[in-house]
Amino acid sequence: MSVLSGKKVILGITGGIAAYKTAGLVRLLIKAGAEVQVLMTPASHQFVTPYTLSTLSKKPAFTNFFHAGDQGGTWNNHVDLALWADLMIIAPATANTLGKMANGICDNLLMAVYLSAKCPVYIAPAMDLDMYAHPSTEMNLDRLASFGNIIIPAEEGELASGLIGKGRMAEPENIVAFVCEELSKSLSLIGKTVLVTAGPTYEPIDPVRFIGNHSSGKMGYDIANELARLGAEVILVSGPTNQKVKDKRVKVISIMSAMEMYTVCHDYFEQVDAVIAAAAVADYRPRHIANQKIKKNTEEFVIEMDKNPDILASLGAIKKEQFLIGFALETENEIEHAKQKITKKNLDLIVLNSLNDKGAGFGKPTNKVTFIDKDFNIQPMELKSKEDVAKDIVQKIVEHYE
Repeated sequence: MSVLSGKKVILGITGGIAAYKTAGLVRLLIKAGAEVQVLMTPASHQFVTPYTLSTLSKKPAFTNFFHAGDQGGTWNNHVDLALWADLMIIAPATANTLGKMANGICDNLLMAVYLSAKCPVYIAPAMDLDMYAHPSTEMNLDRLASFGNIIIPAEEGELASGLIGKGRMAEPENIVAFVCEELSKSLSLIGKTVLVTAGPTYEPIDPVRFIGNHSSGKMGYDIANELARLGAEVILVSGPTNQKVKDKRVKVISIMSAMEMYTVCHDYFEQVDAVIAAAAVADYRPRHIANQKIKKNTEEFVIEMDKNPDILASLGAIKKEQFLIGFALETENEIEHAKQKITKKNLDLIVLNSLNDKGAGFGKPTNKVTFIDKDFNIQPMELKSKEDVAKDIVQKIVEHYE
């Protein structure tokens, strides 16, 4: 799978003859699995039409802040566009545009989005050889690189002027290859497969009722998304939840009960490098499941329960090289109980949650955890968003494989 798969890409096109090549660039980005939003300067329309690029990207190609003809003015919000993108490519980047970018000149939608961008920005310059070699161009490229922008070097060959030399925009295939190579440098888990469990389990009583818990699944889904962001292939075994994944690298397998989760985890265990068991799995299940809805005919109703197998302990008993991370939700003697679980389940790391900590637990956007490794090293963490806690947990896997 391409590292561009699932990435949101803004392609900024400026007014140079090389703009005609961007139709091919859009096709290659789409083929690699990216979602592409094209932004065009007014001058670029002289070389390629927005209709062509809209058709290829399956999105309107934007040039102006406001849609012409709209009563009241529909706004293309440059801030929203910038925050939407995982990365931005400006190709071709003319000498004029390089000067604007280097000096903060904002006179069109593309420049407004560039100045608002927080994502990596790739710049593919294109101009005649003398312009490319001019000290002002070199100064602007150096300055843009100092801002953190990534320059895709111009190539040598025949130019629009008829001269032969350096200044050609890199070919679309080379731009995509360059971006993929740069992205791969930050994908510390590429080549790894991680199994994540998330959400609650529902243990049926009859066709209508079940025994469950308050887990939203958010922690597990945030972990899965962070793993995918770092290049891992993720198998997400999820109980019932409204959470959504953000990356095509995440394969979601939906289950209902603890026994279903147990079966799926064992089916995939040999294929994975690590397991993060973030699901809130029911400890018990009803011994008898009624085929029909149970009527309320008695004052008392007793449900006989059988113990569910401990999924993580069963994996720990058969693990080879897999890195196993479990969770412990405790209300008393938290550290000692967590240490016991590490030994009993043959874990490499446990993430301890205490319901005594304000802001932690089910149904909250935040969490406060303590990491305890198999050598009983204890690392308490501050209260953080669950997204940031997910990054801390995934970093433990990164460190293990470094």
